[in-house]
Amino acid sequence: MALGFIIKFTGTIMDLFLPWILSYLIDVIVPREQISEIIFFGVLMLLCSLAAWGGNVLANRMASRVARDTTQALRHDLFAKVFSLSCRQVDAFTVASLESRLTSDTYNIHQMIGMMQRLGIRAPILLLGGMAMTLFLEPVLALVLLAALPFVGFVVFYISRKGIPLYSQLQRAVDSMVRVVRENTSGIRVVKALSKADYEKGRFAGVNRAVAARETKASVTMAASNPLMNFFLNLGLTLVVVAGAFRVYGGETKTGAILAFLTYFTIILNALLSINRMFMLYSKGAASARRIGEVLDAPEDLKLYPPDHKETGFHILFDRVNFSYHAGRDTVRDISFALKKGETLGIIGATGCGKTTVLNLLLRLYDPDGGSIRIDGDDIRSIPFAELYARFGIVFQNDTLFADSLEENISFGRELERRAVEEAVACAQARWFIDELEEGLDYRLTIRGANLSGGQKQRVLISRALAARPEILILDDASSALDYQTDARLRRALHTRFQGTTTLIVAQRVSSIRHADHIMMLENGRIIGYGAHEELLKTCAPYREISEAQMGGEAV
Repeated sequence: MALGFIIKFTGTIMDLFLPWILSYLIDVIVPREQISEIIFFGVLMLLCSLAAWGGNVLANRMASRVARDTTQALRHDLFAKVFSLSCRQVDAFTVASLESRLTSDTYNIHQMIGMMQRLGIRAPILLLGGMAMTLFLEPVLALVLLAALPFVGFVVFYISRKGIPLYSQLQRAVDSMVRVVRENTSGIRVVKALSKADYEKGRFAGVNRAVAARETKASVTMAASNPLMNFFLNLGLTLVVVAGAFRVYGGETKTGAILAFLTYFTIILNALLSINRMFMLYSKGAASARRIGEVLDAPEDLKLYPPDHKETGFHILFDRVNFSYHAGRDTVRDISFALKKGETLGIIGATGCGKTTVLNLLLRLYDPDGGSIRIDGDDIRSIPFAELYARFGIVFQNDTLFADSLEENISFGRELERRAVEEAVACAQARWFIDELEEGLDYRLTIRGANLSGGQKQRVLISRALAARPEILILDDASSALDYQTDARLRRALHTRFQGTTTLIVAQRVSSIRHADHIMMLENGRIIGYGAHEELLKTCAPYREISEAQMGGEAV
């Protein structure tokens, strides 16, 4: 950037010399009638023009490269920062807003950095240099022109001050539009199935109008600067031309000086218009930079605590854990349980009772508000994240498949051997449908695995969780799309091949967890039943009701 500024500075100085050389040529050299001197100064003007043109072209190419590299680095850092944000921080920013900051906001920064390099040196030098040259050539006329500049400066300052908040509001409106688009593209099947396309079109039209209205307001506000600047500058030029005519008539000023003065005025006018354009892009870029800065400067929410080990004798221990997503009523309260290595915990309960929240806390996607969670006696807040997450194999309730081959979706960049992938596929009961595919594990999925059925997706996701032979396996409603027979075969395979793996299963079906070593039933974020299947049938009425409803009284 510094080298580009030096080249741009040199080229701009060459531009400033041209009118002065022309004035000297007309007023001094031409009256001498020396052809050789005229040719010399003509060649000098040509060389200055070529130097100015070449310097500006080279500096502009360098500016484009710097803007590209800067934006690339900024986008990379922002993307990396998003991954270091806690889930609580992501909830606060919202996914739609983060997507907008990674795309439209970084684009605004790119535009600002590129334009600042192109005009940030050239325009001020042309403005200040042009005024200096006019003062040198014709001080009286220059003072007439300078009288208009305070008005121009006030216009630029006032409108820029108004523009930045408007562009901030515009970007927030863009966030809302991105959110609506994201919701509709993700749920397009539901929208079509319920014949709500017209309703969603109307909802999008509303946020689209809001974006257009805010953009119009910001653009109209910023656009007012150009005509106002032209008005004041052309008013000054009119006074300059009138005063210059009287001075030429009175013999106080030469014709070449007036010609050079008018050329410098054009340079000053273009410089001011460039500065105004630069301020418009700066207003938009500054608003975007502030939004990006909010993410980059977000404090580390999940800090690594000093080592804290207590011998508990259990692999996983929850001790009176409380947590709330928002200030107010706790989502889960007084959650306590203990699992030895290789044991299985089934978690069941009504929708919204806190089942997934318990898993999120174990994964340290959130930190509990009270109590402690330990793995092998270590507080999970003292375990480095890479080490903590390496212990888990996870299937989330709403998990994602990527547009890649089946093998890559299962190995997931972990450089697993093909044999480990095949064993995981067999255990997850996915081998039979994968073998039927012509490409097998090389079969390429579409976005979100749309070319697989619901049950096939779940088996691929379970394969991903099992492939690295995790120490702790988490299955969050991972068998909801499986038939009872496949679900039973999966449970038998897990019991046989993963005996040393501690497993937590969230399920809506009693049959999926009835053979677990421990079953925990939640209601409104509290434990209302804990024990084995037979024990809960005797001691927990809600669990017994669910069992009777799903499996029938005889099975109970």
